[in-house]
Amino acid sequence: MKRVLVLGSTGSIGTNAINIISYMPKDFCLCGVQAHSSEDKLIRIAEQYKCPYLLTSKDISAEAFIKLIEESKPDIVVNGISGAAGLMPSKIVLEHGIDLALANKETIVMAGSLIKQLAAEKNAKIIPVDSEHSAIFNLVEKIGKKNISKVIITASGGPFRTYTKEQLENVTVEQALNHPTWQMGKKITIDSSTLANKGLEVIEAAYLFDLTAEQIEVVVHPQSLIHSLVRTNDGMLYAQISDPDMKHPIFGALTWPENKQTYLEPFDLFDKTMTFFKPRMQDFPMLQYAFECVKFGKANPIAFNAANEVAVHAFLDKKVSYNAISRIVRSVLDKNWNQDINSFDDVFAADELARKYAAELI
Repeated sequence: MKRVLVLGSTGSIGTNAINIISYMPKDFCLCGVQAHSSEDKLIRIAEQYKCPYLLTSKDISAEAFIKLIEESKPDIVVNGISGAAGLMPSKIVLEHGIDLALANKETIVMAGSLIKQLAAEKNAKIIPVDSEHSAIFNLVEKIGKKNISKVIITASGGPFRTYTKEQLENVTVEQALNHPTWQMGKKITIDSSTLANKGLEVIEAAYLFDLTAEQIEVVVHPQSLIHSLVRTNDGMLYAQISDPDMKHPIFGALTWPENKQTYLEPFDLFDKTMTFFKPRMQDFPMLQYAFECVKFGKANPIAFNAANEVAVHAFLDKKVSYNAISRIVRSVLDKNWNQDINSFDDVFAADELARKYAAELI
């Protein structure tokens, strides 16, 4: 039986992870929970699952996370924390030599090389939970990295896929929070609509799977049934297909390296339609900026993530317009981010500086 610690346990990822644990009591035990907010909900979860180890937003220091891990003694940690706040817990988990089921893409975007190096040193596995990276992870495991020439990440296109440039100028917060396929938190929902989320996934894929920008492609697939594809050296395409339900990749991460029988509904091919389109990078420039960050490396991905976080929160607070998000990020990226990232202190310094630039622009 695996002991599972869930970080961000009241959010979408955490809720789905706990649902899986509850359905598979012979396989999993919920040994600890953490949440940034929703303290009442967190306490109810802890009581329901007789879980004595919990951490709330009252104490989110490194020492508190270390204590939570050392007391709960997990075999695997699900990191469903949103944003840059998820990096420090990921680092602590890997420092303890514990496998990390990672839904927090900022961990890799901000500190990909350092995180992978730490995992290797501690003999801990990073198992991606994003549906796209979970698909790539499984396809690479089955086909072999040396046999793959390109990775193709799918994007739903968000609610504004067919909007004109003029329509995008007038997008409201309420419109942007209405995603056509996935039910997610506010920040990631906005990111999905601007394609910044897909941009973060491009950067994450480059670090996780040692890919160049030229080896990654994005295709808009509104039905969100294919979660990613790989093209092998002989030109063939292989895809992972399932209904758009985050329980599938979470289940895969928790049961890895086994391929266990699932209680989830199997995918049915009948009466399904799948369509594919090229992303409109001129109208949704955040995706193009992300590809640039992969090419330039250094501190650029950190700046991209930090500036976007600040700009999105300003949009949610109705301080800036929808299209201002990409303009703020572009202005921040136009600064010099050519410095080497040799330590986590370097990561946090670049992050802080990018946030300062973005706040000044707002």
